[in-house]
Amino acid sequence: MAADSSICGRAHHLLSVLALLAVAGSFTATSGNAHGGRSVVTVGEKTAVLSLRELKWVTAARKMLGRYVQPTQAQNLGERTKPDVSRKATTVLELKHHSSILNQPAGGELYLTRLLAADEARAASLQLPRSRAAVTESGQAAAEVPLTSGIRFQTLNYVTTIALGGDSASAVANFTVIVDTGSDLTWVQCKPCHACYSQQDPLFDPAGSTTYAAVPCNASACAASLKEATGTPGTCARSGSGSEKCYYALGYGDGSFSRGVLATDTVGLGGASLEGFVFGCGLSNRGLFGGTAGLMGLGRTELSLVSQTASRFGGVFSYCLPATTSGDSTGSLSLGRGKASAYRNTTPVAYTRMIADPAQPPFYFVNVTGATVGGASLTASGLGARNVLIDSGTVITRLAPSVYHAIRAEFTLQFGAEARYPAAPGFSILDTCYNLTGHDEVKVPLLALQLEGSADVTVDAAGMLFMVRKDGSQVCLAMAILSYEDQTPIIGNYQQKNKRVVYDTVESRIGFADEDCSYYM
Repeated sequence: MAADSSICGRAHHLLSVLALLAVAGSFTATSGNAHGGRSVVTVGEKTAVLSLRELKWVTAARKMLGRYVQPTQAQNLGERTKPDVSRKATTVLELKHHSSILNQPAGGELYLTRLLAADEARAASLQLPRSRAAVTESGQAAAEVPLTSGIRFQTLNYVTTIALGGDSASAVANFTVIVDTGSDLTWVQCKPCHACYSQQDPLFDPAGSTTYAAVPCNASACAASLKEATGTPGTCARSGSGSEKCYYALGYGDGSFSRGVLATDTVGLGGASLEGFVFGCGLSNRGLFGGTAGLMGLGRTELSLVSQTASRFGGVFSYCLPATTSGDSTGSLSLGRGKASAYRNTTPVAYTRMIADPAQPPFYFVNVTGATVGGASLTASGLGARNVLIDSGTVITRLAPSVYHAIRAEFTLQFGAEARYPAAPGFSILDTCYNLTGHDEVKVPLLALQLEGSADVTVDAAGMLFMVRKDGSQVCLAMAILSYEDQTPIIGNYQQKNKRVVYDTVESRIGFADEDCSYYM
C-alpha cells in the first residue's frame, strides 16, 4: 500500500473477515434459455456444501479483544476510519452453528462497521485522482513460508513470519508482518522507537545485528527507488554518531504511517537467507497494523520483496489464502516457481495477462471480460472495458456501478425473489442484505468472473455472503459499489481464498488454480 505521487495516499489494512473461497470449476458450454430469456452458462462443478463452522472466528476474536486490545487501541480502531445438482451455478450454505464477528451483537456490529470503514478508506485511496531456499525441478531457487489469518494479531489481513538480525542463530529474531501485494517497502518497528504502536513480537534491535547497516544518503535506494515505492524520496539527517542516514516517510490514505531509517540487513524466509535486503526500520509508526511487527511489500517497484529477490526467485511468487482463522490452519506464501510439493492445487494454473499501469506502478491489474451469477450471463458496460486490480490487502471487492448493479439484480432475483429470502437492512458499505433467521442451509448463486484468456474464477458461497449478525438475521452480498464508472475495480481477498494465485512478473501474467488453502500443521 505504498503512497505514490499519482495516488491519493494509500489506505492500509484491509481487514479480512469470514469466508471460504472454493472455485467451482471453469466455464464450458452455453446452455438453454433459463431465467426468462437470460443465457445460462454451464459451469464444471455447480454446487458445493459449506458449513459455516468453517468460518467461525468469534472465539478467537473475543479472546483476542479481551486479552490483547487496550482501551486506547480499541478506540483507535474507531478513529480509522443438501447440494443443488441443477444447472444453476448455486451452492448450499449451512447456517447452523454459526456465529457472527463477536458474541455481543452491539459490539460486533460496531467493530464490523469500523473494519468496513477502514476497508472503504483503502479502496478509495487505491483510485487515481479524478479530473472529472529449496531448489525446484527446473533448478530455480524457491522458498515457502506459512501464511495465516492475522486475527490473533488484531488484524483481518494475512500474515507471515520473517527473520532479521545477522549471520548467527543467536542474533536472529522472528517478526510477524502483514502480506500486501499493494505495497512495496517492507518495514518493521525498531528500537529505539519514538512512537510505536503495541506489537506482540519484541521490537527489532539494530544494535543486535552484525549485518545491519543504514542506507547511505547517496544511494539510489534513498532517492529514485524510494520515491517510486512510497511517493517521497528519502531525506538525510546526521545521527548522534555523526554519520548521515537516509530516512523514509511512508504515509497511507487512511492516516496510517511508518517513518524511520532506510536500512539493509539479512532477511530469512522459509529457510532462505537474503543478504543486503533493503527495508524500513520504523521509529515512528501508527495505524491499523494490529499487533504485527510491520508489513511485507509484494508490489512491483524496485524496493519490493519481489523485485529485490528477482535474481534468486525469478520474479515469481504465489499465495494460497487460508479460509479459516484457527491457529492450526495455514496457507502458504511461495517465492519462486515452486517445486511439486509447494503447490497443492487441484486444477491446473490458468493464466491471464498481467497489466501494468504507469500511473500506478506498484499494482497488479487484469482484464475481466465477462461475468455470470448462478450461471446467468450478465451484460454491463464495465465488463471488458477496464483494468481490474488484484489486491491481497482489500477485503471487499469493489465493482463499477454498471457491473455491480447487474450482479446485484441477478443475485437479488435468484436469491431473494426466487428463493424468497426476505430482505434485511443494509450494513455499512454492503447494501444488499437478507434475513436468514431459522435457516440451517441456503442455496447461494455463485459469481463467476471471466478473465482475459482462460483464467476464469468462480466464487464459492462463503465469498458471496458476509454474515453480520450471528443469528443470521443480517447476511449481506459481500461486494460493494464504486462511486463512478471510471474508477478502478478491485478484486479483494474475500474472493481469493482457497485459490493458488500466482504472480509471474517476468512473463507478465497472473494465474489462478483451485487449492485447499487450509493446511493443518
